[in-house]
Amino acid sequence: MIRAVVVDNEQNARDELEALLADHADVAVVGACGNAIQALRTVRAARPDLLLVDIHMPKVDGFQLVAMIEPELMPCVVFVTAHDEYALKAFEENAVDYLLKPVAPERLARMLDKVRRYLGEGTRPAYQSPAIDRIPCVCSQGIRLVQACDVECVQSGDTGVHLVTAQGQFLTELTLATLEARVPRLTRCHKQFLVNLDHVDLVGRPDPATVVLSTRSGRQVPVSRRYLAGLKERLGI
Repeated sequence: MIRAVVVDNEQNARDELEALLADHADVAVVGACGNAIQALRTVRAARPDLLLVDIHMPKVDGFQLVAMIEPELMPCVVFVTAHDEYALKAFEENAVDYLLKPVAPERLARMLDKVRRYLGEGTRPAYQSPAIDRIPCVCSQGIRLVQACDVECVQSGDTGVHLVTAQGQFLTELTLATLEARVPRLTRCHKQFLVNLDHVDLVGRPDPATVVLSTRSGRQVPVSRRYLAGLKERLGI
């Protein structure tokens, strides 16, 4: 059984894809999402084999969404678009396939044949995803996009992963590992912390066994011994 998740900000588009997929007995739609945050949560919870994602979505587009999925959870990705110019881009991103809207039943059937062959090989897909320059965060108004260059550090704790900026803290669905891999200036300094090297003002040693980074806004970020050598190399000290 192919477990599929459909992602599109338009309800009608999601319904149409679900209806087309329902004609295939070996496909089960385990999630239908209207935005990237919902999609990330669904991928983590359902661990689908196939992700059908619209390219042109507001705030976070399909390519950016794929960049935010952890490699160990990555399903086969098929991009869906109403614009021909996105087709080449889809293949540059190493998608399994792409579909043009309105999706024809026979074209979807050919796509599923590709997916079946891919899954039959038992290999996990890897995509050349772009760097993340705007990080989606959950807020009371919906999704807030925080510029990566504004993030001073990132902290993981019992309440989730929080971006720390001069303007405040913001909860994100992305993991430390994803942010470390996809945001170039964020580097690991502690098991629970990433730091933006551009915001480091001071490397302090309150005692011989302790190293603490100070950011421009005065935030204190711990450094563990495991990451100290790599951090010093990246800072050029």
